[in-house]
Amino acid sequence: MKPFKKRGKRIREKDASLVFQFVFISLVGIWLLFFLPFHLSFLLSTTWELEELQAHFISKYGLVALCISLVLTAACAFVYYRYCYNHFKQLIHRQKLAKMVLENSWYETKQVTQESFFKDIPSNKSKEKISHFPKIYYRFEKGLFYIQVEITLGKFQEPLLNLETKLESGLYCELVSKELRDSYVEYTLFYDMIANRISIDEVIAQDGSLKLMESFYWEYDKLPHMLIAGGTGGGKSYFILTLIEALLKTDAKLYILDPKNADLADLATVMPDVYYKKEDMTACIDQFYEDMMKRNEEMKQMPNYKTGENYAYLGLPARFLIFDEYTSFMEMVGKESVKVMSKLKQIVMLGRQSGFFLILACQRPDAKYLGDGIRDQFNFRVGLGRISELGYGMLFGSDVQKQFFLKQIKGRGYVDKGDNVISEFYTPFVPKGHDFLKEIGKLTN
Repeated sequence: MKPFKKRGKRIREKDASLVFQFVFISLVGIWLLFFLPFHLSFLLSTTWELEELQAHFISKYGLVALCISLVLTAACAFVYYRYCYNHFKQLIHRQKLAKMVLENSWYETKQVTQESFFKDIPSNKSKEKISHFPKIYYRFEKGLFYIQVEITLGKFQEPLLNLETKLESGLYCELVSKELRDSYVEYTLFYDMIANRISIDEVIAQDGSLKLMESFYWEYDKLPHMLIAGGTGGGKSYFILTLIEALLKTDAKLYILDPKNADLADLATVMPDVYYKKEDMTACIDQFYEDMMKRNEEMKQMPNYKTGENYAYLGLPARFLIFDEYTSFMEMVGKESVKVMSKLKQIVMLGRQSGFFLILACQRPDAKYLGDGIRDQFNFRVGLGRISELGYGMLFGSDVQKQFFLKQIKGRGYVDKGDNVISEFYTPFVPKGHDFLKEIGKLTN
């Protein structure tokens, strides 16, 4: 197994005042750069007597030169802050990381004897000196922060292995992944998640992957099936419509079920295989299951079939069963719910290889209708809008340690894209006036 590349800036104890050091040295340096040229000829010719210096600098010319240099320095500072803000934030992050280690005392010290002013007189005074500061590396790449921490089996191993909560709240970032390898743990974080929100026009599905944010994808070929939870007004319907529009731009075939005969049912006017009646929906689920089992058999008979390869390798199109208000449907079918749940369980267990995927949406993923292990088979899970702690527990697991915060932004929520890391999520932005029926109609005609 290859070790992490220890690239980036090493965090050291002196970085606890990094921002002040950088700002002070930079401002003084820039000011001198502008100030000294005004007085260069004088400084080269002067005899450096106090009266001469006072007469030159404390004069109208000296004051004008001082004001001009200060204005130019302030202008440079503004340009840096305006166009190099990311670099400034990185300095703040590095300073916070150094302070985190110091304030939590995650370092080792030793007593050293202070030297006396007079070398020949021994000193009895001693002071503490840091003998070991943990190796922490920081880098920024393509909108992501990478923080690598060395694990040395020392007394600080446990806190260094579980930094995600501190990093998320302290750096105002969201954890994307956490990987342990070769004595290092690497935390990958998104900074300012809302800045990574994309427009519906940028949502692209290709090679078994669907782009949902900058550098954020649902890899349905590898981590199939999506579970969406969220209450009214959270942006769930717009998100599902966005998925439908994006998937229709591929060769995928879609089946839409809407037991409440609401927004998704309106798609029946512009595309086939949209159902909202109980009997039709039940028949669609049965047919979807039968088609999956049939394809599984047919794939093995194809001349270019290869063990371990999936439907895409054989040039077959993906199929998606998109199910809105799932719990409402299960309540509608009553005793038949056991049979339906059995079929859906088979789909989520066997569908990846043959390209049959399930996108299921509900207000709350209650274990009553998602029991018997079926909920665990949904690799991509999204919670949008206002959800209770119990709801988050049902969606992401009762033992989740994530701290959830509510922000009044439509389309905002939390996601686990299949790696057991929960991060903030924003659905693709749908501009005002976007007509889903019209756009989807164009794609299906």
